[in-house]
Amino acid sequence: MSDLLVASKEEPDADGSVVKVTPESARWEYVGFEVLRLAAGRAVERLTGGEEVCLVPLSGRCDVSTAENEWRGVGGRESVFDGAPHALYLPPGTDHGIEAVTDLELAVASAPAERGAEPLLVRPEDVEVETRGEGNMERRIHPILMEDRPAERLLVVEVLTPNGHWSSYPPHKHDREDPPRERYLEETYYYRMRPEQGFALQRVYTEDRSLDETLAFHDGDVVLVPRGYHVVSAPPGYDLYYLNVMAGPVREWKIKNDPAHEWLLS
Repeated sequence: MSDLLVASKEEPDADGSVVKVTPESARWEYVGFEVLRLAAGRAVERLTGGEEVCLVPLSGRCDVSTAENEWRGVGGRESVFDGAPHALYLPPGTDHGIEAVTDLELAVASAPAERGAEPLLVRPEDVEVETRGEGNMERRIHPILMEDRPAERLLVVEVLTPNGHWSSYPPHKHDREDPPRERYLEETYYYRMRPEQGFALQRVYTEDRSLDETLAFHDGDVVLVPRGYHVVSAPPGYDLYYLNVMAGPVREWKIKNDPAHEWLLS
């Protein structure tokens, strides 16, 4: 299996985790990602330490508490295909408890941070849904924690791609510090599918083709994008969801499109 593909486990481990990426396991510096699957009534304690985190309920509801605050009933979607999300941002040094009010699937995005920002609850009505692209490049965007909301390094966004469409298209990259044209951002793609037995494809490649991989992934898998152009294709019959987590030395989403395909934007 490719080093860029992290498969989800069928059953959660003792900590409730079904898939986990750390900077150490990805052999990069900034992005961490995990999905917890907790039965109703189960509670877990989490330590942020030197990281900021963004909690995104994929399905179900949870209560989250810290020494200073409590947020009750965060979430509520039946699945990632059922509307815009709730999300909760917590700064570094914020120990917190998570209790599943219902059966819960919870994504946890993380990145190293020194100061972070104040805790922030994002509600579905706070998410400005965007349609990007046209024809079979059209997809729906749910900006969760992008530059318009405070954080130190994390950028988090959901994308829903109809079956038969292409997404993250035309191919683009963000693997070098070249402001104002481009910023270095590591990135994870976490995938869900409807129906869940489907598969889809992602290509990741560099200009010199020292990296050039086309990956078939399935429901619950994570694809790592350490560098290079990247693009996603959803086969006919299978709607595709992905949650992107990005982070780098500067919190700015600046990308470079593959010049060979940039004409598609016109």
